[in-house]
Amino acid sequence: MAGPLMVRRRTVTTAIAAGLVFGLAACGGGSDSDGGNGGGGSSAEGKVGVILPDTESSPRWESADRPLLEAAFKEAGVEYVIQNAEGDAQRMATIAEQMITEGVTVLAITNLDSASGAQIQEQAASQGVSTIDYDRLTLGGSAEYYVSYDNTEVGRLQGQGLADCLGEEPANIAFLNGSPDDNNATLFSEGAHEVLDEMTQYTQVAEQAVPGWEPDTAATIFEQMYTQNGGNIQGVLAANDTLANAVIQILARNGQTGVPVTGQDASVEGLQNILAGNQCMTVYKSAKQEANALAELAIALINGEEAETNGEAEDTEGNRQVPSVLLDPVTITRDNVKDVVDDGQVTAEELCTGEFAAACTELGIS
Repeated sequence: MAGPLMVRRRTVTTAIAAGLVFGLAACGGGSDSDGGNGGGGSSAEGKVGVILPDTESSPRWESADRPLLEAAFKEAGVEYVIQNAEGDAQRMATIAEQMITEGVTVLAITNLDSASGAQIQEQAASQGVSTIDYDRLTLGGSAEYYVSYDNTEVGRLQGQGLADCLGEEPANIAFLNGSPDDNNATLFSEGAHEVLDEMTQYTQVAEQAVPGWEPDTAATIFEQMYTQNGGNIQGVLAANDTLANAVIQILARNGQTGVPVTGQDASVEGLQNILAGNQCMTVYKSAKQEANALAELAIALINGEEAETNGEAEDTEGNRQVPSVLLDPVTITRDNVKDVVDDGQVTAEELCTGEFAAACTELGIS
């Protein structure tokens, strides 16, 4: 797995970490979007390119990040283009080359792996294009800034969430980690182990990473874990909602429901699994805050200014400290699912369909 990213926070005054308030703009479908100088802020002279990683590892990239990034850039009056690499590193490299040729002055990427991400950033730098790491740090890269959540803390919340759901009784637990070439997945696992390794009532019976965060692969891996342990698994640390849903499907196929399973992203599917009692918690990372922070960093780079940050991330391969905006993740259980709706990340209409309508009514979600 990729080497760890160590986080050091420093105190600075910043409006970014608190989350700036931009309205949600309507989002078109598909994998590409292009915007001109729009909306409410003072126009910055430059163009931002954003490359999202895929549509499989999490629904967040297209359902949350894309429309919120569009809204943030439009509100700031920044010309932008957003594309999706569809899980293909070569496609990401080709998109980056096209964006640079077409005149982007700032390029933000969510890398598919650090090696390919670093190559893109090297190419950008050779053309005088500034780069930002969005959500995932590129180890050995050259990004001027990094914006994400405190990913070790995400793992701690998952570990504590699983413990809260399991209680004090002895239990066998399994870990289904994210992709081994995603540095964030390393951090999630480290944070979870930091909490759970100290809890001697739990026996860790299985652990494996899921290449590419691929849900079908996750289902196969967990089914093997389940079979090898004779079904004797009482809790699962799943790194995000997509992996959690794969676990839930395998458990259901084996006649088990209500086994504590963690998640991340507060996706509609994950929240519905929580409402149904099949997932015990998820971790909410507001895409609005992350998108707004990226917009602020990009504007600073366009204007030749030093951006406001609230921490540093250590690139252990590049032996450097990357100025960072590190936001705070939030635990979501059944009791506070409504908070995600109130924050605008998902709508009640999306969430409260069919069998979930009664739970929404009970929890005051409308």
